Formats: sequence, C-alpha cells, structure tokens
Amino acid sequence: MIESPWWKRTTVYQVYPRSFSDSNADGIGDLPGVIERLDYLRWLGVETIWLSPFYRSPQTDFGYDISDHFDIAPEYGNLADCRRLIDEVHARGMKIVLDMVLNHTSIEHPWFQESRTGRSSPRRDFYLWRDGRRPGGAAPPNNWRSMLGASGWHYDPPSDQWYWASFLPFQPDLNYRNPAVKQAMLDVVRHWLREGADGLRLDIFNAIYKDASFANNPFSLRPLPSEHNPDGFFQQARYTQNHPDTIAFARELRTVVDEFTDPPRFVVGEVFGHSDLLREYCGAEGQGLNLVFLFKSLRTPLTAPALRELVQEFERTFPEPLFPTYVFGNHDRPRGMDRLGNDPARARILAAFQLTVRGVPFLYYGEEIGLGHHHGMPHELARDPIAARYRFLPRWLLPSLRRRGILVNRDECRSPMPWDSGTHAGFSTGETPWLPVHPDSPLINVAAQREDPGSVLSSYRRMLALRRHSPALSDGALAIIEPLADPRRVLAFARLHPRETARVYLNLSDRELPLDLRDAPGIRLHSNLHDPPEPATGRRLLAPWEAVVIFDTAEFAS
Repeated sequence: MIESPWWKRTTVYQVYPRSFSDSNADGIGDLPGVIERLDYLRWLGVETIWLSPFYRSPQTDFGYDISDHFDIAPEYGNLADCRRLIDEVHARGMKIVLDMVLNHTSIEHPWFQESRTGRSSPRRDFYLWRDGRRPGGAAPPNNWRSMLGASGWHYDPPSDQWYWASFLPFQPDLNYRNPAVKQAMLDVVRHWLREGADGLRLDIFNAIYKDASFANNPFSLRPLPSEHNPDGFFQQARYTQNHPDTIAFARELRTVVDEFTDPPRFVVGEVFGHSDLLREYCGAEGQGLNLVFLFKSLRTPLTAPALRELVQEFERTFPEPLFPTYVFGNHDRPRGMDRLGNDPARARILAAFQLTVRGVPFLYYGEEIGLGHHHGMPHELARDPIAARYRFLPRWLLPSLRRRGILVNRDECRSPMPWDSGTHAGFSTGETPWLPVHPDSPLINVAAQREDPGSVLSSYRRMLALRRHSPALSDGALAIIEPLADPRRVLAFARLHPRETARVYLNLSDRELPLDLRDAPGIRLHSNLHDPPEPATGRRLLAPWEAVVIFDTAEFAS
C-alpha cells in the first residue's frame, strides 16, 4: 500500500507568536521564545507547528499587515532567529508551516508608498485604484463592502482616487490581474519554501481576485456573514469573494508548491463558503490547494447527531484524494472552551473526536489545557484594530455576536499562554505582557496539568500518541457504524487501514451508557480517560463524555 503524503497524516498546532513565550522580558512573545518551547510541543505529540505572521510589519493588525515579506519584525527577532527556529523544528523531527498573506500588504509597504505617489506611478497598478462615482471623492467607485461591513473603498485626496481593501483600511489589496504582482508574490512563496517552510497557511485566500468589471454586488437579505456563507451586511459578495479566477489561481499556486519535493510541501487556505464551493479550491482530483479550512466545525453542537452529520458531510464532499480539516478555534474566533461551558470533560471528548476522525486536526495554542476565552478584557482598552472599529456597539450585544462566532475583540482569544502559576503565568519575566494573562491561569496552566493523568493536557497527549502510532487513525478510511448503544448520545465510526481497524465510540452525554463489545471484536481498548489500555471484550459502561478506541491488532497493547 502507498502511504499517504505526510501532510494528510499530521497534526497541526497553531502558535500565535506574540502570545506564546517571551524570551527577552519585553512583554511580547518572540521567535526565540517559541524555540524554547519546542521540546514541550514535541513532548505533547504534535507533529507540525503553524506560526501566525512574524514578518516585518507596523503591527497595526499584529503581523497581518506586512511591510516586508523577506524580513522579520524586530519585536519577534531577526532572520537568524527565524532560520534557527526552522532548523530546530526539523531537528526534532517536526514540520513548520508559515502564515502567508497574499491578498494584501500594509499601507506602509514600499509598493503601496510608491503606488500612492500619483496616477503615473509604475506601481500604481499593483493595487486596485479607481475613480469615484462623483468628482471630489464624494462617492466610492461602487457598493462593495469589506469583510467587516463598511465600504472597502478608501479615498486618497492627492490623486482623487479610491483604493480597495477587503479587510481593514490599512491593508490595501494587491492587483493580481497585473502579471508583475502575481509573479512577485509567487516569488515570495518560493522564497519561504526554499528557506525550509514545510507548508503555508493562506490568509483570506478567497478574496485574491475581484471581478474586473467592478460591477455592484447584488442586494442580500443576510445581515451577517457566516463560515459557510460570505454574504452579509445586506450584500452578496458575488464580485469580491470566491471569484472563479481565485479558484483558478489555486491551481497555479499548487504548481509552484509542487516544485518542492524533498520533502513535499502543502498549502491550506482560509476560505469561506459552503462545502461544495470549498471543494472547488482543492479541485476534483486534488490539483488545487492541498487543504482548506472547514469552519463549519467551529459552530457544530457537541452532540452525537450533529457531529455525525458533520462527518458525513465532510466525507461526502471531500472523498479521497481530497481530505477534510477539523478546527475548533483560532486567533480570530471565540475559544472553543467558551461553547463547551468551560467543562474539561467536554474538552477531552472534543479532542478525542478531532484526533480520531479522518482529517487533519488543527489545534490552537492553549486548547490542550482547556484555556478559556478571556471575557474580562475591557473592550474600550482593546489592542485589536477590529475592536476599535466596533467600540460603539452596546456591551449587551457582544455575547450574542460571540455565540454566532463573530468576535469583535480578538484580544479575548489571544491572551498569553499560561505555562505555570507564577508571575505572568510563566509567559514573561518582564513587568507587563502585551495583553493581560487569563485570570484562570493560576489553575489552568501547563505545569499544573503535566503530571495529572486526569487533566485535559494528559488526555490530549494520550490521544495524540495514539493517533501518531496508529495507521488506521492517521491514514485510514472512515465508515460510520452503529454505536451498539443510544445513537442520540453515542457517535461511532470505524477507521479502516490494511494493517488494522480501529473502532471509535464517543459518549456525548452526561449519562453512563452500556457498550456491548461482543459483536465488535477487538484486542485492546484505549480510553481518553484511562491509561493503560483495557481488554476489549464483553460489556462495559461508557462513562459520561468518554471516548474509547478499540483496535483489532495487538500493536497498541501497552
């Protein structure tokens, strides 16, 4: 049997460098700090690390506004630190994924600075400049809205034109219909792959191309966008997102990535839309992006019927050679513990689901210890530029938006990683971290959970080890099976591999439930709650929020 490529079998852990570990006591996480924590990540059992941007930037959007794609922001380190990080990751047998912002630059990027010197600038066509509908900047070129709801057009008085920004005003979009722009950005991709990046995460990839007609977007009844529908703010995003030319560019980008074969590299796209549309980014035979984020999982209820339906949809939409992803949090969304009621039992079983289902799991730093959302951060003191735009919103509305997955203060999910119960939770030895540490960090931290076999951290580590050493869990097909218990409360599926079969049973309820194993022969049973494995024979009770994995081989007997 031909083994699947490594990126289909890996587990990915997202590091937000600014909040992970501060090595020089300035209150800001940095690349040397990440290096210092690599042995922890190897001990945890993750195989690939994805780092949010650390390129040179004015940090107005904390790295997603790049002013130099080939240099490092000094608060994070320097190029030598970056190269040492890549080498240290590889020395531990791990992989590294870098964030790649292809859609836009910072307003301080030299390209844009030259572009805005006048209409005759040779860089003018590097960005989307248009005349307004009326002289004197009285009206933007059309009705296009940014992803945040306001007009994405911004007036430049000296040249009496408007530039387009899909996200924030200081992040002008590049014009990929200019061949020089496309070539320059593909060269950025090649540069970092040559530097040793094993993969790239593509920021708001679905906004790369805008329609060349600049026609008005049609009206929509939808007030807010969602993970599976980018339409919102009473407008269809027909001409600004998910353009056919962007999907075609995905295939072109893949050919560049495939130039690097030792080892093979991969790209995962941040895209938004229904599953059938997202599949188009990957191509019917997998000739587009290797992976796309499937954000529907972010808001799927933690119930057996809901997760069963999610798995069935992803399996139907992303059959081999395509591959789904499972993600329950990131730097832009409410932390997953928020919707789990901050219940460690639910965190353990969600981890078991994510690490046993067919797909690439993406973990967000702190999830492995059950770090919750930081609700106490004052909105009016937020560092997040999005929060500054929404300070007018009444406080009573914020929880409702958060429940819908809309975070208007992303600082709340970016608090420093709690390593121990000491000063600043072990994140920094300086006086003031860039964001306040979580108030629960004296109890919820790595040191407090590391030696506790019943902790969320220990459960994650056991399940990561199980997945890493199991061909079925890391590389097997999936089939939903009858749970031999209450299907309203138990989700069951099999992972099928020529070398072994694994059966997974998840009790998604507060009740003890009987599990009859007489018709599901196996040799050993592993639980997300217990270690070592138990015999897999006869009947047993599934504890509330317990997951068990039964193997038909003796390879995992100890």
